[in-house]
Amino acid sequence: MASDRIFGLITLITAVAYIAAATQIQTNFFSGEFLPKLFPLLIGGVAALCSLTILFKPDPDPDWPIGHTWLAMAIAVLVLAIYAVLLTPMGFLIPTAFAAGILSYQISPRAIPAILSGIGLSLGLFVLFKYALGLGNIVAYRIPTAAKLWDALTILIPFVGH
Repeated sequence: MASDRIFGLITLITAVAYIAAATQIQTNFFSGEFLPKLFPLLIGGVAALCSLTILFKPDPDPDWPIGHTWLAMAIAVLVLAIYAVLLTPMGFLIPTAFAAGILSYQISPRAIPAILSGIGLSLGLFVLFKYALGLGNIVAYRIPTAAKLWDALTILIPFVGH
């Protein structure tokens, strides 16, 4: 019960900070480009509502995961961290396909469906973001140099990054 309330409070603080950061996004109201600001505001609003629900209706006694589950969560966090730093040097499609495939494999350890899920999510999300939402700054793919990849990955290594 206390752990749910602590999690809800941390999530609420994060959501409010996310909303505050989203309000700083510069958009041109007269050109009709409000989606870059609206999407993060909606995400922050939903996160705030969910955190309030967790704060006011916590589970009675949460069951903590066993050791194997902690390892799976650590792998997921590592995959998402690597994904975040590889987006800029490699573009959207390849890092998204690998990250989605690995996370899909963690959910259901079958190789072929995980590979297809990764490719499908990568292509589907690219079309959604680029064309449906009009986020024109998304690059499909880039061929990075070894130096650019190393620069990106050193962000993850403490005391070595930029």
